[in-house]
Amino acid sequence: MRKPNDITLKEGIGKLLNTYRLKSKFDETSVVAYWPDLMGKAVANRTTQIYVSQRKLFVRIESSVVKNDLMMVRTGIIQKINERAGAEVIVDIVFL
Repeated sequence: MRKPNDITLKEGIGKLLNTYRLKSKFDETSVVAYWPDLMGKAVANRTTQIYVSQRKLFVRIESSVVKNDLMMVRTGIIQKINERAGAEVIVDIVFL
């Protein structure tokens, strides 16, 4: 039986992350983790390095053709990432 002050596990983890100011780092890590799901197998196979620094996503792509195509749809990728995260995690993408 639930008590009136009980919270769900999701709410508890959310409060913990906010209390210790870890929410932004958690969101940045999740962006790196779901990059292959978000971009697909073809882009994920050509991605050699990906990391987030100061709300910028840095992606090293080994194919210049894929890199050029991704640069054309940069704003769409940023929107997809932020929608998936549920917050504005990424403000810019840098392709290396």
